[in-house]
Amino acid sequence: MKIEHEFTVGRAPDRVWEFFQDIPSVAQCLPGAELQGQADDGSYDGKLSVKLGPMAASFEGKATVTPDPGSKSAVIEGKGVDRSGGSRGQVKVSYQIAPEGTGSKVGIDADVTLSGPVAQFGRTGLINEMSKRLIGEFVQCLEGKLGAETVAEASSIEAGEVRGVSLFFASFWSWFTGLFGRREK
Repeated sequence: MKIEHEFTVGRAPDRVWEFFQDIPSVAQCLPGAELQGQADDGSYDGKLSVKLGPMAASFEGKATVTPDPGSKSAVIEGKGVDRSGGSRGQVKVSYQIAPEGTGSKVGIDADVTLSGPVAQFGRTGLINEMSKRLIGEFVQCLEGKLGAETVAEASSIEAGEVRGVSLFFASFWSWFTGLFGRREK
């Protein structure tokens, strides 16, 4: 499944790029993400936990980040397994940072492959709606970290937990009302 998003940040591209190179800080802004370490090969070990209504999934896996400083872009490739639920996930994310007014525009293009029980949510379009909400939380955390006055203040700012039921129903409602909006046109 393809997921594409753009968002703006009220900071210069160089500052946003610098932040994106600090993988532990970026992980703190990803709802449900937990960075567990960096391997000798440069890959990152981590966990991504999500609760979608009655279903909970905790993907453990690895990710690699390949930055291109010249174009202020990067490719992130990751895969993980939810050992308790039997689901698997694989993602390839490309992002690019560009000037936008006095700030920056960040474009994200992701290709997500899910298998197992969690894959049923990808069929309904709910994953796309949930990703929009999660990116909104990511941007709020990012802005907070970039606006912090001290290192200690910045390190204390983290994304909240993924609130499964409220996120699920808010995303479902947005998806559902979007169906009717498309039919009216």
